[in-house]
Amino acid sequence: MTRVLVVCTGNAARSVMAGALFAASGEPIEVRTAGTHALDGQPMSLRTREALRSIGVPPPPHRSRHLAVGDVDWADVVIAMEADHVSYVRRHHFEAASRTATLPFLAGRLRPGRDPFGARLARLGLAEVDPATQGEVPDPAGGDDEDYLSCAREISRLARAVLPGLA
Repeated sequence: MTRVLVVCTGNAARSVMAGALFAASGEPIEVRTAGTHALDGQPMSLRTREALRSIGVPPPPHRSRHLAVGDVDWADVVIAMEADHVSYVRRHHFEAASRTATLPFLAGRLRPGRDPFGARLARLGLAEVDPATQGEVPDPAGGDDEDYLSCAREISRLARAVLPGLA
């Protein structure tokens, strides 16, 4: 079973959406979410909850969590929402650089195969890839309902693309 850690800034919208989509996929993965600048114990935003419902994903029970060493150590892969999150992981958890990338980057490159997950991930050479070139999922924070729904749709599209490679 692949252990997936999804990271965004506040752990209130993007990482929650991606985590919920991965968890609801039925694939053999375990999921945790966290934020690089999260305040522990905050609920997901109401707009996040409604966006998930709108795309047919039940909102999970959720309280925000700041990214911790134990999360990074636990994860087989750290999936970030933007370059700043990849850079944060590299600065604070350098040992995870080779298994950290943005969701758009992985969606375009991580493929299923007969080789073990770790070997397929290692071939991507993530520690050498410039985070600024990896693509990002725009943060809907401060936006309206449509911004959150658009974000949920984009994360859903990217998650569906990366899921086969996570097995």
